[in-house]
Amino acid sequence: MSSRWLLVVCALLLAGPASAQTSTVPGELAVEPPTLVSLGFDWKISGDDNRNAKVDAAYRKKGETQWRQALPLLRLQREQINGRVGGPSFTDASNAAFNAAEISARTPPAPAAAGAAGAGGGRGGGGETGPFAFSPFSYTAPNMFSGSVFDLQPDTEYEVRLVLSDPDGVRGDAQKIVTARTRPEPQPAAGGKTYHVYPVGYEGARQEPSFTGLMAAYYMGAAHFDYQNAYPPRVLPGDTILVHAGLYVSDRFHYMNGAPRPGYLALATVFDGTYYLTQSGTADKPIAIKGAGDGEVIFDGAGAQNLFNLMGGNYNYFEGITVRNTNVAFLLGIKGIAGSSGFTLKRSKLYDVGRAIQDDWSGSKNFYIADNTFIGRHDPDKMMGWNGAIWQQFPGYPELLISEYAIKVYGQGHVVAHNYIANWHDGIDIATYGNPDGTPNELPDRFPMSIDFYNNDIYNMGDNCIETDGGGRNIRVFRNRCFNTAAGGLSAQPLYGGPVYFFQNLVYNGPGSGSLKFVSTPAGILTYQNTFIGEASVAGPAANEHFRNNLILAQGATGPVFTVGTFTNYSTSDYNGFRPNPNAEVSFQWNSPADGVAAEYVKPPIARRFKTLREYSEATGKDTHSVLIDYDVFVNVTIPDMKDPQRLYDPARFDFRLKPGSAAVDAGVVLPNINDGFTGRAPDLGAFELDRPLPHYGPRPVAGAKPATSQARP
Repeated sequence: MSSRWLLVVCALLLAGPASAQTSTVPGELAVEPPTLVSLGFDWKISGDDNRNAKVDAAYRKKGETQWRQALPLLRLQREQINGRVGGPSFTDASNAAFNAAEISARTPPAPAAAGAAGAGGGRGGGGETGPFAFSPFSYTAPNMFSGSVFDLQPDTEYEVRLVLSDPDGVRGDAQKIVTARTRPEPQPAAGGKTYHVYPVGYEGARQEPSFTGLMAAYYMGAAHFDYQNAYPPRVLPGDTILVHAGLYVSDRFHYMNGAPRPGYLALATVFDGTYYLTQSGTADKPIAIKGAGDGEVIFDGAGAQNLFNLMGGNYNYFEGITVRNTNVAFLLGIKGIAGSSGFTLKRSKLYDVGRAIQDDWSGSKNFYIADNTFIGRHDPDKMMGWNGAIWQQFPGYPELLISEYAIKVYGQGHVVAHNYIANWHDGIDIATYGNPDGTPNELPDRFPMSIDFYNNDIYNMGDNCIETDGGGRNIRVFRNRCFNTAAGGLSAQPLYGGPVYFFQNLVYNGPGSGSLKFVSTPAGILTYQNTFIGEASVAGPAANEHFRNNLILAQGATGPVFTVGTFTNYSTSDYNGFRPNPNAEVSFQWNSPADGVAAEYVKPPIARRFKTLREYSEATGKDTHSVLIDYDVFVNVTIPDMKDPQRLYDPARFDFRLKPGSAAVDAGVVLPNINDGFTGRAPDLGAFELDRPLPHYGPRPVAGAKPATSQARP
């Protein structure tokens, strides 16, 4: 070795590990698929190891001059999602070792998180001694900023300004101004052909061209025998099928040699009873299937497993129909097999079904599910859960899974808004898909992101009202009402880096475990401006979670009113209002890594328990501006009766508006793009600001209906 190279090697050895890079180098900025009211952004960076950079956001309509402030983007910093809490259990040690070895061999290791002691059970879920031997979740968040602008107008072009700053310096372009357009609400197209469908046995006047049954109009023919799949599609992008009033139900189990005839009601869905709709429209020219407006249109599945299968067609649009008597009403995607995009369901009713909308395909995009009613098969008169001692004392335990969920989606750009959902196990879910496709190298068109759930009215769930469990980034859950939920109202289990936004939601009565369920190592959770009647026992462990302006009132479901378990000491909480359980020995619990450690994914968080808000704030530095409140801050809200956990409470009997002058009024902090237009000295706590209109939950009324009331300040 030459003397020159010897000097180089010696210098490298003496230098030791590379020094931290505290300045920030901006990388690629990506605009996520838009929804009707939201835009999401992902800005990759390198550096900022000391985590003191930030990205401020502002927006305006194209052509306007005044910028409006939005929330800053969330800083992601290699948080680890490994699913160590919850999930399947393998007790056999040899199985555990085999599974850990298999997954390590098949998957390239993700980079370790800064500040962590090691990779931390990502592959083996904690190893043979962990709560389970193999976790299907192993993901490390990128080094980046991510965030959303919301409450925008549909079909409108916006400019968004993002400004990156770092006290240690920014090396590169620190400002980006991008233009993006929100999506319009899907509508049937003008100019296409219109086909009329009538039920079997219809004898009245017909509008032409007319057909008996949906399949005869959608395809060039319909047969209830071997020719069932022989006909090519009739409909083209932009066409509309108007379905006239009546009952559409097939005799699945008789073989018909000829056209459908009265008495058999054969509609070309022989044996399995499924409508396979495989033609594709486009975003601006969907294939529309609508009720004709002359009475109720009922598609009865006759007990079929799946009634409408759309996995072979995109941009099919449904409006004004009723679906019943099937296990899966609309099948839109199955993981690793097939799926569809552009599905729309509006102003329809689904009842007596096991799953209303099922999608578990990563390529699905741009669903619009709005103003519908979904009624499950669960007992409409009482609540029942599937887990926990509270439910074991009642007949019917555990809950029978006869209606699993109303809506489950996966993919990008979906909107689920203004639906009424009652009597299910789950209300609205993102599919718990496992690692996003391509992990550890994300596939941009397959990563689960840019999904909106808002203004839904959810009632009587055996598990959760809304689960964001398989979500990735920019999942937005806002202004939903969740009443009577057996195992937590809002869930993140897990979450692939975030942010998920939970804001201005109302949750009442969670006798099993309270209002929130953040478990199985989610990361990137922003819980802002909500009203929770039921403890927030988010024991996690989670990473990078933040709480602001919430009202959290204990109901006696758990001991502490507020429990947070976190892997990251940069998780925060402040400006909240708490009502602890009277005489509780522990009212607040903040479990986190040792002081001075930014993030720790191997050792369990250190438990820190406190009896009072003051003790908790002084010891942790959290919630130093938070206040104690009670049920008297509301106009008319009473505590749920924990002696009768099966009781269902009617939202119409409560008034969650704040009383003027109560401790929750003017006690919050400004959250741009969330509590803009607050009416006092500062924003109020909870979901409802005084002298502001109340949100409308569930299907929207027809034009001209009386608007919701608001409360004026004295």
